[in-house]
Amino acid sequence: MGKTSTDKASTDKAATKANGVSFKAIRARAEKRKGGAKALEKLLPKKPNANALAKLSDDRILTEMSMRVFSAGFAWRVIETKWPGFEEAFLGFAPAKLTFQPDEFWDRLMGDTRIVRNGAKILSVRDNAAFVQAIAGEHGSFGKFLATWPSSDEIGLLDLLSKRGSRLGGNTGQMFLRFVGWDGFVTSQDVVACLRDAGLDIAAEVKSKGDLAKVQAQFNAWAEETGLPYTHLSRICAMSVGENHTA
Repeated sequence: MGKTSTDKASTDKAATKANGVSFKAIRARAEKRKGGAKALEKLLPKKPNANALAKLSDDRILTEMSMRVFSAGFAWRVIETKWPGFEEAFLGFAPAKLTFQPDEFWDRLMGDTRIVRNGAKILSVRDNAAFVQAIAGEHGSFGKFLATWPSSDEIGLLDLLSKRGSRLGGNTGQMFLRFVGWDGFVTSQDVVACLRDAGLDIAAEVKSKGDLAKVQAQFNAWAEETGLPYTHLSRICAMSVGENHTA
C-alpha cells in the first residue's frame, strides 16, 4: 500500500525536524563524559565493512540470527556458553542441511540438553534456514543482499526481516544486523534517551512504525551532516547520556 498524503506529510515533518537537530552538541557531550575526543574514538568499533559482510557465509548468517533469537529474553552469557552445543545440534547452521531435515529431527531437538529447549525458538531455526536460502537464491548470498541494502532505509530492512523471517522483529532484528556488521542504528534505552533529549518526539520505547520513521530520518540527517557510519552515530548518541547500555 502506498503512502497517503497524511503519511507523507508526517514523514516530511519528521525529516524537517530531524534536519534541524545538530549532532555536534551530542558528540561534544559524549567526549566530555568519556574523557575527550581521543578517548571516545577508542570506544568506537571498527567502521562497518560492506565487502566483509558480502563475503559472510550463509551458515554464519543463520548462526547469528539464531543466537539473537535464543538470546532474546534470556541471559546472553548462558547462550554464549552453550553455543558450541548449539552448533553441533543444529548441524553447523548450514541452511541446506537444515531445510531437508524431517520432523523427527526437530522433535528430538526439543529434548536435546545441548541447547535451550524452547520449542518456538527451535522451530524458528528451521524457518530462518528457509528464509536465508530464499534470499541467497535471489541475491547470491544473504551477506551480499545485506551489503547492498542502504543504511538510510534500515526500517525497510527491519520490516523485511520481521515479515519474511521468524522471530526477527523489533530489537532482535536490530541486534542481528549489528552483530553481522551491517551499518545501522539500534534503538537501545540510551539511544532513545539521546534522541528524546535532542527533541525528537518519540515514545520511551520505540515500537511504532511512525516512531521508527522519525528515528530513521534523524539518523539520516546526522549521517549527512557528519559523514559518520550509522553504527558510530548510534554508539556516540548512547554514550552521551545515561549509563551507556549497548548502543
